[in-house]
Amino acid sequence: MHAEMALRNEGLKVLINNLGRVEAERFISLIIREPFDYTEWQRGLFNNMSVEELSHSAMKEYTK
Repeated sequence: MHAEMALRNEGLKVLINNLGRVEAERFISLIIREPFDYTEWQRGLFNNMSVEELSHSAMKEYTK
């Protein structure tokens, strides 16, 4: 249970730091309100990217 609470707190902190408090709240509301299949979303996320583009994007994120 403690690990779940820590993960929840860290996730909320990341959302607030990146989106701001209001937008983080909006994001959470959207996720709760609308049916959301993460696996299905993930499958279509990189459909239009070549392997090279995906690799470049990943390397850019890695070096941040």
